[in-house]
Amino acid sequence: MSSKERLKILKMIDEGKITAEEGTQLLGALKKQEEHRSGATEGGAQWLRIRVSDLNSGKETVRVSLPIGLVNIGMKMGARFVPEIEEEAVMEDLAEALTQGMAGKIIDIVDEADGERVEIFIE
Repeated sequence: MSSKERLKILKMIDEGKITAEEGTQLLGALKKQEEHRSGATEGGAQWLRIRVSDLNSGKETVRVSLPIGLVNIGMKMGARFVPEIEEEAVMEDLAEALTQGMAGKIIDIVDEADGERVEIFIE
């Protein structure tokens, strides 16, 4: 686990974005991810990548990469911050893709009202 990742989590706690308990869970998941890296199967999916781009310009506005080990915790935390998730099927698709070890683009959503495209990849 890099010090950059630890500092990012500590900053999220400091800013009140997550609780100290959630931060501890994230740090534990990062440590567990690091321990399992040496035992990971070759070619196995390691990262969840989320890309948001503007439909008009095509320019990326958000690019996030998360270790797969943090995704389950992140999904639980995300539900806390966005309880009105309308597309429950999207979350189910993501959970299924993770449990089946899928790789590649798994979700591609176009939101014409906001002029955004959201793509989720497992690599």
